[in-house]
Amino acid sequence: MKSNLQIISGKYRGKKLFLPNDARPTQNLARGALFNMLNEILNVSQPFAVWDAFAGSGAFGLECTSRYDNANVVFTDLNVDTIKKNLGSINATATIEKSDALSVIKTYGATSDLIFLDPPYSDFGLGLLFVKKLSKIAKSGAVIIWEYESSQEKPKIDDNWDVLKDKTYGRARFLLLRKK
Repeated sequence: MKSNLQIISGKYRGKKLFLPNDARPTQNLARGALFNMLNEILNVSQPFAVWDAFAGSGAFGLECTSRYDNANVVFTDLNVDTIKKNLGSINATATIEKSDALSVIKTYGATSDLIFLDPPYSDFGLGLLFVKKLSKIAKSGAVIIWEYESSQEKPKIDDNWDVLKDKTYGRARFLLLRKK
């Protein structure tokens, strides 16, 4: 699919990204604003683990790969062909697993420092379930970026999380959470 989606900063800046046929990617402007918020929150001076769950095109994880040399990125999705194509086009390496994010939450949720959660907008309950399960296993200090449709009401988050930011960009709403 032809797109204007691209890596917006770092060593692969400007690299166009391929999209899966059923994609609803986070737009460049919103992703840029999101990473500006993350600059205030993350300590990227040490190696850190990033999990791009429900990865789609892999744009979020690829942006991390471009910006942070010390980011260890894992991509999970049911269709990983586009992620592989995008990763190959920048000649970078990462872990890619063809799986449902919920089925590997114990594997990656317990070890990740930054988790990007972008399930299908049509299944808001999937995001709620993911955060609930992650609440039990995520390490203290882990940050979640949960993207969901802006028309949804802000979900009730359990006391294991601090809400760092809640921002809306067009159709996308980003809830940034940190595990206590």
